[in-house]
Amino acid sequence: MDPARLRIGIDLGGTKIAGIALDAGGAVRAEARIPTPRNDYDATLDAIVALVRRLERDAGGVGSVGIGMPGAITPGSGLVKNANSVWLNGRPFVIDIEARLGRPVRAENDANCLAVSEAVDGAGAGARVVWAIILGTGVGSGIAIDGVALSGANRIAGEWGHNPLPAPRDDERPGPSCYCGRQGCIETWLSGPGLAADHARRVGAPAVTGEAVIAAARAGDAIASGSITRYRERLARSIAGVINILDPDMVVLGGGLSTVPELTADLDALLLPHVFSDECRTPIRVSHHGDASGVRGAAWLWGIPA
Repeated sequence: MDPARLRIGIDLGGTKIAGIALDAGGAVRAEARIPTPRNDYDATLDAIVALVRRLERDAGGVGSVGIGMPGAITPGSGLVKNANSVWLNGRPFVIDIEARLGRPVRAENDANCLAVSEAVDGAGAGARVVWAIILGTGVGSGIAIDGVALSGANRIAGEWGHNPLPAPRDDERPGPSCYCGRQGCIETWLSGPGLAADHARRVGAPAVTGEAVIAAARAGDAIASGSITRYRERLARSIAGVINILDPDMVVLGGGLSTVPELTADLDALLLPHVFSDECRTPIRVSHHGDASGVRGAAWLWGIPA
């Protein structure tokens, strides 16, 4: 393989680090996953470097390296901020990786990598502006324009989950407390734990899991079905707020909850009352690449080779 055409992507998660090597057409030449050395910054750097070298050895070339990561790189200082993998915060992560690898590295928030992946060759292929949402243990989003991540002046473009739930009702104020220090963040309502906590408040019992709420609804439990209905309506409100500002060509849903049709299918009718238009043509699709989207998007941070 021509090494100039190899793209290495790394997806740094809280529990695992995924890696992939893609050729010019997006075909997988090598891939691997390893555990994340939690709470150990230097061990995390060493693990990423070892994974890159392993992928290049398996793929038979030396390629560009892109990394999807929690949080963002602060402009100017190059230090990590807003990462829920807290051992990265305040550290010159990219600078240190570059020093160890001896070459330039590009890094973006993991939700931005999802957006890039789906815009390049996923559910949003052919759409100019793609807004990608992660619905999982946490809630985030990223934006890709012409297949390139939009980072923003403060590197917080797409930080959707830590905005207030739009148009809160009386029983939604002030909202649950969020780890960020605010109350009523979108993440506290639309994450898996948020769904479970909302259900627990209704039944007056200790919180179960989001999966358990979904299973109960499928079994005909009326209270669980009500929790699903509230989730969908809140999701529609929250998506509509961004459509009113960004008006993307495509919305792509990723993360574990996106694969649950009871939560995410057929949102159009719920969106329309909150969109500032007499119609809403914005397609909403589930990610094409699933949990591989983040690592593929990281690889495409260097662009698609001609």
